[in-house]
Amino acid sequence: MPDPWILRYEGFDPAEEGLREALCAVGNGYLVTRGAAPESTADGVHYPGTYLAGCYDRVSSTVAGRAITNEDLVNGPNWLPLTFRPGGGDWFTVPPADQTVELDVRRGVLTRHALVMDARGRRTRLVQRRLASQARPHLVALETTLTPENWSGPLEIRSALDGTVTNTGVARYRGLSGRHLEPAGHGTDEDGLLWLEADATGSPLRIALAARTLVSGAGEPARTTEDLGTGRASQILAVEAERGRPVTVEKTVAIHTSHDPAIATPLHASRSLAALAPGFGQLLAEHELRWAELWHRCRIEADFDGAGPLHLSLFHLLQTYSEHSADLDVGVPARGLHGEAYRGHVFWDELFVLQLLNLRFPELARAVLRYRHRRLEAARQAARAAGLRGAMYPWQSGSDGREESQLLHLNPLSGRWLPDHSHLQRHVGSAVAYNIWQYYQATGDLDFLAGAGAEMLLEIARFWSSAAAYDPARERWSIRGVLGPDEYHDAYPWADGPGLDDNAYTNLLASWVLARARDTLRLLPGYRRDELLERLALDDNELARWREVGRRLHVPFHDGVLSQFDGYERLAELDWTAYRARYPDLRRLDRILEAEGDTVNRYQASKQADALMIWYLFSAREVRDLLRHLGYPARHELRRRTTAYYLKRTVHGSTLSSVVHAWVLTRSDRRASWRYFRDALVADLRDSQGGTTAEGIHLGAMAGAVDLLQRCYTGLEIREDALWLDPHLPSALGRLELELRYRGHWGVIVAVDHRTVTVSLRESRQEPVRIRLRGRSATVAPGETRVLRL
Repeated sequence: MPDPWILRYEGFDPAEEGLREALCAVGNGYLVTRGAAPESTADGVHYPGTYLAGCYDRVSSTVAGRAITNEDLVNGPNWLPLTFRPGGGDWFTVPPADQTVELDVRRGVLTRHALVMDARGRRTRLVQRRLASQARPHLVALETTLTPENWSGPLEIRSALDGTVTNTGVARYRGLSGRHLEPAGHGTDEDGLLWLEADATGSPLRIALAARTLVSGAGEPARTTEDLGTGRASQILAVEAERGRPVTVEKTVAIHTSHDPAIATPLHASRSLAALAPGFGQLLAEHELRWAELWHRCRIEADFDGAGPLHLSLFHLLQTYSEHSADLDVGVPARGLHGEAYRGHVFWDELFVLQLLNLRFPELARAVLRYRHRRLEAARQAARAAGLRGAMYPWQSGSDGREESQLLHLNPLSGRWLPDHSHLQRHVGSAVAYNIWQYYQATGDLDFLAGAGAEMLLEIARFWSSAAAYDPARERWSIRGVLGPDEYHDAYPWADGPGLDDNAYTNLLASWVLARARDTLRLLPGYRRDELLERLALDDNELARWREVGRRLHVPFHDGVLSQFDGYERLAELDWTAYRARYPDLRRLDRILEAEGDTVNRYQASKQADALMIWYLFSAREVRDLLRHLGYPARHELRRRTTAYYLKRTVHGSTLSSVVHAWVLTRSDRRASWRYFRDALVADLRDSQGGTTAEGIHLGAMAGAVDLLQRCYTGLEIREDALWLDPHLPSALGRLELELRYRGHWGVIVAVDHRTVTVSLRESRQEPVRIRLRGRSATVAPGETRVLRL
């Protein structure tokens, strides 16, 4: 990206097409459409896909003799199909070698230039522009300009809607059922409007599209309907084209679903909107205005070479979750709305995303937390089913609050289906609690905390207290049979069943949650505290247990470092030299070892070292306080020793690993931190995980990379009713300037270089902001600027 606002691809490369389609997707938070060519079909090279936020379907499959049910984010009907042919020629379907595709992330427009030549040598210049409106989220539009270069005569344009699509975008899922749509009707209205309806096969979801196709520059077209079979609506528009004279085709499509609020029926809403929609020019102008507003609120000026992927990451975040997502009761899918990896499910990745939203779009962060609150009762039911109290949030979430993790997963290297124990990652509840607390710190939104926030936080604390068992030998409490974020280890090699004991990250977060739950009760107005205590039947005995468990949870150590889990030191050391010689890429070491008949459970090897995650979430001082609260000595060298230990044993099989390592290395090795930051920033652009980006972007890594600039290198923390700053800029980063929202202030400008920190507040009627910088305090009032030297 030599132009930091333009992602540009020249020519056509079948091996890269899936990657390009994911990265060139356009969306608006309501939906995202991959950057597939309009004339393409899912043929193993191309993969058209449109994914609508919150639109899931559940189907059953038989795998290895077992019936299993999976919920998937539905690949919606394809609105894109549009092709053309000169009279007597073949429809344009073959990708032209001479083409350029440009994604303008500043304006949210995908532009394609191509020269198309048919079998008779007739050359046609093609220019296409595509957008998913940020101003009118149910509208998508494609403008195609065709200019005959060496011919004149009849020109036919075929515009279609395709409801026969399936979910086949992830190779390892193709052994499972991927058909989620059944045709429910299609046709053409008297005014030429094309429409199509499709129903989900295993849920009450209905999707309706209506398309208006207009032609200008060649007289009034003759319009005919073409029968393409059940589930496909199509029409042909014929005009007389002249050499050198452009013909412009505008295809505007309205999309609604039964998941939408405030509509009568999806089909009626789509027909009405498509019929009344403005032309492409007006849609584009409105769309550009909304993107300009978004970029103003996301302003990050970072002085380093190669900053283009920074804008690309923010662009895809804003396409996945926006103001148009907030009223849909949807979470943040880990792979965006860009493909079918992870089945479109919601994981703990929101932990990395909400740190950006809290300080840019707090109303969106609140909507994500509301999604979790609506599923609180399901989390309570899950805890009860496990014989526990409180709320046990699922590792994978979708349309409702049930656990969506697979029972089996496929190792493509061995071809074997293996048990999937990832649902034992109970730490997702702590991530929800952490996000609630961070949102409150950033916004001061006591109304939310006193309502939905406190109820969730208290029930998560209750779950951890219930899940802890007393160990008389240690005189401490243990949390057994769980998995940490490092999914490589799901069992002890000497045990018969899955699960690990006393995962350090899990236990430290559980202790933190128990402490914050008590803090929350102290923060609430007395009458609200009494209401919650009564509603949740929380008495003094249970609160005393929370205090006891929170101060006496077992945290394992070995060799002066934090152990990943109890017994970690008993695992064997892998012959790293031999394996690196045999396999140039070890990121999927778990699959490599399983294909060899071995298991990663036997070794001290990490996909992402979750023992280091604690320093990602908390400052070094906070970690020391947390460990001392638990009765453990926490010397200053613990972080350095623990980081060095796991760095030698981590293969970075997750894109989140680079984010975490960049963060924890900031204070000890800024050069290495910057290297990991750059890795995280370009992880999807370079497809560092070896083909996975084509299946959907890694939204947590994208957001996490941006947050490294926003909070890590500035040393920005929000606690104790103040903005804490402790900048540590790598030498390659000359200057940072951010514009943030904080507790009602819409313009808090923080500028950091290697010598100074400057904080400015735009004019407002809000209270002054307290700043803490390396032991110094300052207050900045609205309209004021303070410069502090480092």
